[in-house]
Amino acid sequence: MILQKEEKIYRSFIISVCLVAVAAIAGVFLGINIQARKLITESLHSTARAYFQTIVATRAWNARYNGVYVEKKQGVLSNPYMKNTDIETKDGRTFTIRNPAMMTREISEYIGKNEEFSFRMTSKKLVNPANKPDAFELAALDQFEKGVPEIFKTEPMNGKMYFRYIGPIFVKQECLKCHAKQNYKVGDVRGGISVTFNIDDIYKQLRSNTIYILLFAALTASFLVGSLWLLTKRLTNKIAEIRKQIEEMAIQDGLTGISNRRHAFLRGEEEFVRAKRLKRGLCCIMMDVDFFKAVNDKYGHSAGDGVLKELASRAKNVIRKYDILGRYGGEEFLVIMPDANFEQAKTLAERIRTEVKARMINDIPVTVSLGTAEINENDTRIDDIIKRADEQLYEAKKAGRNCVKP
Repeated sequence: MILQKEEKIYRSFIISVCLVAVAAIAGVFLGINIQARKLITESLHSTARAYFQTIVATRAWNARYNGVYVEKKQGVLSNPYMKNTDIETKDGRTFTIRNPAMMTREISEYIGKNEEFSFRMTSKKLVNPANKPDAFELAALDQFEKGVPEIFKTEPMNGKMYFRYIGPIFVKQECLKCHAKQNYKVGDVRGGISVTFNIDDIYKQLRSNTIYILLFAALTASFLVGSLWLLTKRLTNKIAEIRKQIEEMAIQDGLTGISNRRHAFLRGEEEFVRAKRLKRGLCCIMMDVDFFKAVNDKYGHSAGDGVLKELASRAKNVIRKYDILGRYGGEEFLVIMPDANFEQAKTLAERIRTEVKARMINDIPVTVSLGTAEINENDTRIDDIIKRADEQLYEAKKAGRNCVKP
């Protein structure tokens, strides 16, 4: 039977796992929703930029011909901001010029009758007061003067959601014909073209999709939490049955059969306390397999495991019976030597290095680097000695590997 205290621990564990699962699911679906919104925004941005570039291209076409003439019929007025705008043909008809600015304004007014899409020109230095910028456009014009290439945002207007985009218009040589008196130079920001279109239907669909995603996430989380609860309960019952086996395996490294890191540290701490109390010697050796990653990459992880097992066996045959050999982690090993001085530690480290190098392991050439350290009066824990040995191991690797330091 599982003890009451353990039941409480297991219950807390199950709750934690379920909470993590719920958080993970929420994160996934939140990410999906955010990504969907991002993709929609990018699509709207691309659409707005395409509109803007089309308008710019149309203006460039007009400017290429120094303006175009349209027949002056009812409702067609001359440009009040230009001189010599009208011409008369031999047959008595009158035509008036449309420069890029006025052409753009008239097209925008024509399109503006449709509430779904509109565009207009604007500037901080106005020729036509009707082009006065609103707050969004004015802020964008300020940013253009600082080098920002474009500005866009979503904005509610008249109870609907709109996408707004504005790009800069730069002064070109042909622009100075009309705007030279405003002290513009070629390359200056003349103003901007603002594009606005209705995205209310898209946003409504996006809100609906968000609700569906939330519902699906809730159902998925409920199913996963229930499954995790059942599986974890079975797992905790199994843990209770094999507790004894786990306790027996707690001190041993599963691959090499030598002490694991935890047990080696506990034994080392015991020897450290004894050495301090009796003023006896204590040394540590840190050992690392050279280029072990290359062994795994070339021969496979199974061969790498074989190298670690054989290396542990050889080291075990070289050390003294009462020395402590443990797997420190990965391809690193730790030897703790009670009642030993520094010279003995160096001698043993060299013997291990020689023994490993002398014979290939499963037809694989293997060498090791080792670092040694001895207890001193300033040490307060076994970790202090191990740290110095590890530093010496690092020096051995810097020195070319397959050696002992110091």
